[in-house]
Order: sequence, then structure tokens, then C-alpha cells
Amino acid sequence: MNIQGKLMIIGGAVDKGSFTEASFDANVANNLNFFETGILKRLILESKHKENSRIEVITTASKIPREVGPEYVKAFQFLNANNVDVLHIEKREQATDSEVLARIKAADVVMFTGGDQLRLTSILGGTELHDIILDKYRNEDFVYAGTSAGAAAASNNMIYQGSSSEALLKGEVKITSGLGLIDDVTIDTHFVQRGRIGRLFQAVVGNPRVLGIGLGEDTGLLIIENKMEAIGSGLVILVDGRQIKDTNLTQVELGQPVSINNLVVHVMSKYDTYDLKTNKMHIQSSQYEVDLLHKNPESVK
Repeated sequence: MNIQGKLMIIGGAVDKGSFTEASFDANVANNLNFFETGILKRLILESKHKENSRIEVITTASKIPREVGPEYVKAFQFLNANNVDVLHIEKREQATDSEVLARIKAADVVMFTGGDQLRLTSILGGTELHDIILDKYRNEDFVYAGTSAGAAAASNNMIYQGSSSEALLKGEVKITSGLGLIDDVTIDTHFVQRGRIGRLFQAVVGNPRVLGIGLGEDTGLLIIENKMEAIGSGLVILVDGRQIKDTNLTQVELGQPVSINNLVVHVMSKYDTYDLKTNKMHIQSSQYEVDLLHKNPESVK
């Protein structure tokens, strides 16, 4: 399928500045680097009409939607994107409301906030709103953006529970179906700060065809067709299980440690890319390409 839309998945804790602080304006210089080069700025640039794009912020996953929604509106407004509104969808019946559906149909961007990804999928999964988002993503110049829960829910295989400290004990990681925008990956968020690499290891060893994606804080991936580009200030961890040689997964009881032989891990930072079709990573500032260029300029043309 030739996907026309774009997917932006973010690990959480997006450094958009704290607009609830009374002294924010006085300290705005501290946030300029983010606003000029950060994730939300990139989101606007990738959208159909740039600063004029219609953006709907959906707070379904959040336990504090009335606080979270306005924060994003202010952040976008600071970046000169003023065609932004918030949808508080808290019940499945709201996802069939004609006014809500009309707003989604008119949107160039939907931004799903953080919170509980199981809440997000259980409320929106299988609704007409969900179908509209999938159709727009597949067939239009449309951006699905999700941070934290909104990112975790984007894939077909969604991690929704699992202790970080006990993640490599069989059965500790719980996986269910997500919103299905992207196949053959599973996404975990708040990855570095909360030490969740074990969760991703177990998710991948259970089905090595699935690429594990771990997103650090204020870090994400922009996915256009088969190409993933790292964005933001931190790290993206990719766990590739296709080369696994052995595991004891089916031999141990629930709660017992899982062994894995030959699991491949990649680490991406800003501007690095990964091709989902060829399974090849490209480091933007590769020291080896620099050395090669100096030795033989013709070889890297």
C-alpha cells in the first residue's frame, strides 16, 4: 500500500515549554532552541498548509485532558499555528458524533496526547472516527502525530503494560492491538528515562518479524512511506530480532527469565534514518563516510 500520509511518533515529555508558568514570557529565550528546531516545529513544517494547517489535539488518553489540551494549543500558537483546537473524546459514543467526525475530516493534523494507550484504543478502536483517521492517513496529505500513549497506540502491536525492572521475565509484558497505522513494529515510549529496553526485548523475541522501536523523551520518529527519520533531542533505540539464533522463551515457565542469543540493537539520534523496506540504517554524521570522502571523494557521490 502506497501511504500518502505522514506518521510522527514521540516518546513523551515533549519540551514545549511550561505555559502554565507565570514567568514563561520572561524565560522564553530558554525555549527558543526547541521552538525553532524541535518536534512541534517540525510537525507544523511537515503538515499540508504549514502554519495554516487545521490541527486537532485529541486528549482521550489523558487523565487530565482539560489541562493538557490548552497547553498544546498555546505551544502551537507560539509557533504561529493558530488554527488549532482540542477534542475531548471520553466515551465511545462521542466518536460517532457528527460534529466530531466533521472536525476530523477537515483536519490536516491530529495530535494524540499522552496518558493511557489502552484507554485510547478501547475508546476509539473500531469507531467511525478511527476509520476516518486510517483513511486520511492512507490516502491524503495528512499527519498523525502522537506523543507517549498516542505514539504507542499507532502500531498494530501495542505494549500496554509491563514492569521495567521485570520486563525480561516471561509474561510480564502485555501486548494488544493498537490503532493500526503501521505494521510490523511495536513502539515503547519514555524509553530511556524509565529503562524500558527489557520490555522491547520481550516484545520482539515473541515475534522477531516485528521491529521494536524505543523512543526517548523529547525524541521521536517521522515516518514517510518506508523511511524513518529521528527527530528531537534524544535517542531512538531499534531492536531487530530477525537474526535471533536461540531463546528459551517457550521452555521456561511464566515469571522466569528469558534468554536471547544474537539480538541486534541500533541507536539513532537526530537526522539519522532507517529504511523499513531494506532494514538499513544511515547515520547522518557518520565518521566513516567523512573518512571515505577525504580518501576518495568520488566514492560517496
